[in-house]
Amino acid sequence: QVQLVESGGGLVQAGGSLRLSCAASGSIRSINVMGWHRQAPGKQRELIEFITSSGNTGYADSVKGRFTISRNSSMNTVYLQMNSLKPEEAAVYYCYGGTVRPTFWGQGTQVTVSS
Repeated sequence: QVQLVESGGGLVQAGGSLRLSCAASGSIRSINVMGWHRQAPGKQRELIEFITSSGNTGYADSVKGRFTISRNSSMNTVYLQMNSLKPEEAAVYYCYGGTVRPTFWGQGTQVTVSS
């Protein structure tokens, strides 16, 4: 089992920045991908960015150039730097870990963007 704990959410004005963190513990060797999804009220959960154990990354077009995922060398903490936030990006942001697909999820952290 892998436990994931997110932090860093909060309230920010439109155009502002937040940095989310996700700390992994447990059997972290069982995962080789970590990333972030978000889910706004009434909408489906969507993938934002991911990073592999080899450092490869992928991201949604909607966040290109504004969000950046990174990790520490131990692959037990992943970060999501979010810049130029938009009101429509207010959502619960979830960290995940897995291999081919997400297996483990954090409890989520709320991001609120005021206009």
